[in-house]
Amino acid sequence: MENIWNDPGTLARRYAPAVFRLAYARTGSRTDAEDIMQEVFLRLIRAGPVFASEEHAKAWLLRVASNCASDLFRLPWRRREEPLKDNLPAPEEPETGSVTEAVLSLPARYRIPIHLYYYEDYSVAEIAKIIGRSEGTVKSRLFRARNLLRERLKEEEQGEGQIQL
Repeated sequence: MENIWNDPGTLARRYAPAVFRLAYARTGSRTDAEDIMQEVFLRLIRAGPVFASEEHAKAWLLRVASNCASDLFRLPWRRREEPLKDNLPAPEEPETGSVTEAVLSLPARYRIPIHLYYYEDYSVAEIAKIIGRSEGTVKSRLFRARNLLRERLKEEEQGEGQIQL
């Protein structure tokens, strides 16, 4: 019997949402996240890796998604800055005042570990392997990210209690 974790179709159905969420957490853009998700599954088909388990397959996909997101920011056209034209639509904004907005406002080095830890339920050791950093670095980034989130959400909460004139 063939291992179902080596079937690209099964992997796509099972893990496309997780790949998309990670790409969205990294880029903050639905369009870029969709492009990254497509690239991840194209690489899966091209590489044809053999996975030993479900966890191995998921970790591989998320690692590739993280790498693809990093590659996106290295593209030359992403580095160019020019004024926006009047006919361009506004960028997508997350719901104001949400935890998602606070997480997306974090720098990428903190946003990815937070996403993998809280949304994908990965351990510190697994996150370290996925993003290619030491466990100590992951723990440090999680600690700093939690502090930043705590401060931002506290400021937001205090701001809601004030009367705006």
